[in-house]
Amino acid sequence: MPPVSEILLFVLALAAAGVVAGLLAGMFGIGGGAVLVPIFFHVFGLLGVPEDVRMQLALGTSLAIIVPTSIRSFMAHRQRGAVDMSLLKGWIIAVPLGTLVAAVIAAKASSVELRIIFAVIALLLAFRMIFNRASWSLGTDIPGNPVRFVVGSGIGVLSGLMGIGGGVLNNTFMTLYGRTIHQAVATSAGVGVLISLPGLAGYIWGGWELPGLPPFSTGYINWLAVLLMIPITLALAPVGARLAHAMSKRQLEVGFGIFLIFVSLQFALTIIV
Repeated sequence: MPPVSEILLFVLALAAAGVVAGLLAGMFGIGGGAVLVPIFFHVFGLLGVPEDVRMQLALGTSLAIIVPTSIRSFMAHRQRGAVDMSLLKGWIIAVPLGTLVAAVIAAKASSVELRIIFAVIALLLAFRMIFNRASWSLGTDIPGNPVRFVVGSGIGVLSGLMGIGGGVLNNTFMTLYGRTIHQAVATSAGVGVLISLPGLAGYIWGGWELPGLPPFSTGYINWLAVLLMIPITLALAPVGARLAHAMSKRQLEVGFGIFLIFVSLQFALTIIV
């Protein structure tokens, strides 16, 4: 058991991450997982959680926190009438299915493999957002099935492997097909709901009764971290949503891209060092 002073430091770090995650949930239509996963990975490491389960624990705990955060963010955006409900209804099977597949993969993958996936996808999406051009377009409207189903499943798989609410991927998909960044952000909050609920169940199953998990854990979910973070992220998500609607398209894109680069580099360092 680490000293009380170290535990207090961990609690403060998690609380600060919760503030940032809540704001980002509202601003970018994400559940804050891109912030929480790296923080959890390091905090669990300092608490002595073995590396072979640490990344999975960070991913699962992040998805558990995203459940209420995504719901709150989705409701805030829906009140503004910006959510594409037709797209969400078309993904009600595809996205959860992909997320459950991700939980199975994560249970078998190594910590390093999961960190590489996280860092590479984040970096690719960052450059897409920062260097975005109007000419970067795949069409004027979102395609129907089977393309839509395949994309939804893919978003579920990749998001589940990154412990995120799918906003980073859905934002890219929707804007490439002519949708505004504001509508993409709003709809991504709903995608986060479709990812986090099955993701929570999948990561509980994937880590069920495994050795090396810290106290208050059910599978790859640490409930102590969840209970600490949820109130903070819930309180800040509506504030982030208001900030998003006060910003321009370009400001959202660049800000989101810079944030993703920071996250990607941070995880790359954990692999190299």
